[in-house]
Amino acid sequence: MQDTVLEVTHLTKTFGLFTAVNDISFSIADGEILGLLGLNGAGKTTTIHMLLGVMKPTRGTIAFFGKDFKNNRENILKQINFSSTYISFPHLFKVSEILEIFARLYEIPDKKKRIAKLLKEFEIEHLVGKSFVSLSAGEKTRLLLTKSFLNYPRLILLDEPTASLDPDIAIKVREFLKKEQKEYGVSMLFTSHNMSEVEEMCDRVIILHHGNIIAEDSPHNLAKKISESYVRLLIQKDAEKATILFNKLEIPYEANRFSFIIPIDEKRVADFLMLLAKKHISYEEISIDKPDLEDYFLQVVERKNM
Repeated sequence: MQDTVLEVTHLTKTFGLFTAVNDISFSIADGEILGLLGLNGAGKTTTIHMLLGVMKPTRGTIAFFGKDFKNNRENILKQINFSSTYISFPHLFKVSEILEIFARLYEIPDKKKRIAKLLKEFEIEHLVGKSFVSLSAGEKTRLLLTKSFLNYPRLILLDEPTASLDPDIAIKVREFLKKEQKEYGVSMLFTSHNMSEVEEMCDRVIILHHGNIIAEDSPHNLAKKISESYVRLLIQKDAEKATILFNKLEIPYEANRFSFIIPIDEKRVADFLMLLAKKHISYEEISIDKPDLEDYFLQVVERKNM
């Protein structure tokens, strides 16, 4: 049985009459990557700030590694870390100075070796002499990630960890994160607006909406809750026959000349294709788009907004 590295119970944060986070409870197991999803204003940042001790909860408890955060703050903060594209360092500090300061704060043994290893992992060795203000957005993101892994964290909170990164660097970052999870059992709380990234990275996701948890499961299981797929067909020779058939049988579709998109329950796709064959309607190309996490996310949020 996996140990629990984070246990959040009935966590609530109010600002006057406004409730930013409303009585949420969740946990993260040892070595698990948990996605925290939601539209802007859903309560993700407020939750992270409470987990880091930057903001005090109105109600509820937070426990890391089986210890209450409130009474074991200093010891816990040495074992976790945080990265976000929305935080900054003193502008005139050099990259080498920033990492040296944090390595000392975390009391990292053999800090030069650790810094050198992470600089290489995130491919920013050439930036050590540059000031923070001179870095590009993507370079700042990689520096923040470097800082976040200095103390060999047992749990790391990653807020949009690949934002501002070029696609090839984003791939390398995700590979590094998965390697850290596999080799060292690092647990992660992962926020991103990139749903395909969340599907790739996360073992489980929580969806927040107006401070409430409205869904929780693996990305695969959440996507499966939507049955509707999209069959995309290129029909040239029999386009007119197809249009007549779809209208006659009241089959919903979108058409752009010879391209047809048919929304259909996944279980009925085979029957639909057999119908086309029976009516001697041939197609030149076919693709079937199955529902994914983004489809589920948009559907469940839209439903809550109604």
